[in-house]
Amino acid sequence: MKDTREFMAAEAVKMNGAAVGIPTRNLQFKHPDEVPRYFAYNGSVVGTTLKAVFSAIFPPGERYFVESVRHFRDQVKDPVLKAKITGFIGQEAMHGREHEELNEWFEKRGFDMAFPEAQIKFSLWLCERFSPSQQLAITTLAEHFTAHLAEEWLTHEEFRGSTHAEMLKLWTWHGIEELEHKEVAYDLLQQVSENEHLERILAVPIIVTCMVPGILTSWAYLIAREGKLFDVQRNLSDLWALFKPGGFLTNVLVQMPQFLMKDFHPNQRDTRALVERYRQEYFSEKGTVAEEFKNRKAVAG
Repeated sequence: MKDTREFMAAEAVKMNGAAVGIPTRNLQFKHPDEVPRYFAYNGSVVGTTLKAVFSAIFPPGERYFVESVRHFRDQVKDPVLKAKITGFIGQEAMHGREHEELNEWFEKRGFDMAFPEAQIKFSLWLCERFSPSQQLAITTLAEHFTAHLAEEWLTHEEFRGSTHAEMLKLWTWHGIEELEHKEVAYDLLQQVSENEHLERILAVPIIVTCMVPGILTSWAYLIAREGKLFDVQRNLSDLWALFKPGGFLTNVLVQMPQFLMKDFHPNQRDTRALVERYRQEYFSEKGTVAEEFKNRKAVAG
């Protein structure tokens, strides 16, 4: 038994995120001037401003997720989970950095990103009033939402076919990695919480009351700033595209109730084949983001 413990301890030192399928990829995206102002859903203001709100959420949101996980990292004895946590933190840090760059692109195009950023920071401040394990439960719900959002980024034909190719690169990379680490926060919560199911249930009203109002207000604000809030016919058409049966957001929202089931686990939805297909397409030597992928050889090694 002692030899086994010593072996596992030694292996834990060696392991990193890449060893467990969650590598920290250093991608640096360009946002060229030729990308149109409204780059999503064939020039949709509603669709593009939704992307702007999501992008505003990610830098402070990713930091919140990282801190909620980091709080418990030293309690973890399992070397595999510890390596997954390392990979999770590395990937989320890169997502935050690249979305900060994208937010600067939005700002240069005249989008007021300060408003949604302030809204999400206040929302996260409210979430930080709860216990560390409840904050981790909030992260697991956010990761559940983001994992299904990522599936849509990778599979929704209307979204992929109507989004500018340069912008699609970033959202696809982000989607792949969200699916790679989708179970990490949940597995950690199961280890450290005394009542993880109750805390998962409580995470729902917390997010609905603390975060959703700021998100919706920010979305309406950005549409209004574009002078399109009262373009009722086009806005209703674009909202229908998002919320119709089989629509981009509908496909995400219908998956949310699964999170409340006592025996829920993120990996019950098997996305491994989808992730592997896009890994090959995007991250290979001649892949879609070969130019942006700055540490491909290190990750491959």
